[in-house]
Amino acid sequence: MKRLRVLLAEDHAVVREGTRKILEADPTISVVGEAADGAEAVDLARELAPDVVLLDMAMPVLNGVEATRRIRSLDRPPYVLLLSAYDDVDYAQAALEAGANGYLLKIAHAADVVAAIHSVAQGEVVLHPTVARKLLGRRPRDDAHLFSQRETQVLQQASRGARNRDIAVALGVSTRTVEGHLTSIFNKLGVSSRTEAIVQAASRGLLDIQPGPAERP
Repeated sequence: MKRLRVLLAEDHAVVREGTRKILEADPTISVVGEAADGAEAVDLARELAPDVVLLDMAMPVLNGVEATRRIRSLDRPPYVLLLSAYDDVDYAQAALEAGANGYLLKIAHAADVVAAIHSVAQGEVVLHPTVARKLLGRRPRDDAHLFSQRETQVLQQASRGARNRDIAVALGVSTRTVEGHLTSIFNKLGVSSRTEAIVQAASRGLLDIQPGPAERP
């Protein structure tokens, strides 16, 4: 079984050590490097080409948002999963608009973090339930009929990590038709990527994002 190659970026050594032990307890994950600040995370992401970067939001030198933006701009960009102490929806939206594939709060359980790493590695967008609810709570009334029913179905499938050909099969249409719907969605939202479209649609109440890790008492 191929292991997911994960770069761990956390400025507190004790937390970083504990997180590494949690990740490597999963036989499908290999931690290939550790970074203590945002700039180092960008450099190691370029050098090591991991599958996923698990990145702390509050990093020195470069914060999580800026580090994410630079990592996702690399020639071979890995997926980025942010861990944050902040449940403010503006932080989450800024991170996702910078290209992050997931945003979890640090109160998440270890198993949820591992599951989220696997999810983002499949191209899914993962949000902590608290953040997801806040994004879904932003529902301007005039957006209600922005998308056609088919565009909504396409975007819903895309938010679950489905590729264009998989969406086409699921909806019984051609891949070219799916591409056309995505282009229309991007134009309506003024975005240029799936992640941006998913974030914008969710924040405007147009998309029902399934929360990532389940909240536990």
